[in-house]
Amino acid sequence: MAGGLIGLVLTGSADRIGVEPFFMELIAGMEEALAPAGATVLLLVVPDLAAELATYRRWAGDRTVAAVVVVNLVHDDVRPAHVAGLGLPAVLAGRHPGPFAKVITDDAGAMTTAIETLSALGHRVVGRVSGPAELVHTAERTTAIRAAAARCGVAVTIVEGDYSAGGGVRGLRALLASEPRPTAIVFDNDVMAVAAEQELSRSGIAVPGQVSLLACDDSPLCELAVPPLSALSTDVHEHGLILGRAVLDLVRGEPGRDHRGPAVSIRQRESTGVAPLTV
Repeated sequence: MAGGLIGLVLTGSADRIGVEPFFMELIAGMEEALAPAGATVLLLVVPDLAAELATYRRWAGDRTVAAVVVVNLVHDDVRPAHVAGLGLPAVLAGRHPGPFAKVITDDAGAMTTAIETLSALGHRVVGRVSGPAELVHTAERTTAIRAAAARCGVAVTIVEGDYSAGGGVRGLRALLASEPRPTAIVFDNDVMAVAAEQELSRSGIAVPGQVSLLACDDSPLCELAVPPLSALSTDVHEHGLILGRAVLDLVRGEPGRDHRGPAVSIRQRESTGVAPLTV
């Protein structure tokens, strides 16, 4: 496998993906795992699913890559069967019913931790700006946050976002206009959370005095925000390491299996506090 390439295709706009610390840290972890075997990540950003499928066909046809990592799994995802049909070894980043190598993170546990933490601070109305609804892990988070909220006596309102800064602001505005208005908001990534916090600052709404904020995907963006954002922290670098090791196992001929992703913890910073007495 010396000198081999591991393909990773990201679908979306290059400018949005370029500002997401998550993928850069994930790739760094993959590279660390792959480097001793002389392998490296071949990253390509494409606009849509058709272009992603075409990329896999091209890579399989000219044997560009030794294997691929498939991310952002959606319901009824056609990509795993597509790459299997092409003869490309694949590791999936997420849950899938098929017999593939997979690295599975505890998205449900993250949302449970979020609700339990906010409930302990007295929040009884919580908003969430989710990722795209078609993603499998978005649905896992939605099911978990509703179940945890029911156990804790918390009302949850969810609006769909798209992981962009603009999506975070739009989601925030929708939640602030809802009734009853949430006293805490969970964002499915760091970029949306940071943009929303900036919008609250411009609007004169105090964080956490009037509304607490909690981000998924802890990153330097969260630490540098004003005030610093509390975050559900999954070691993304470790996630990349696990993906890289799973790929190496696969290309060495080991059967595909489930790999457990890194644990989820919460890093409480200044953006979360006790629920206000009035909203």
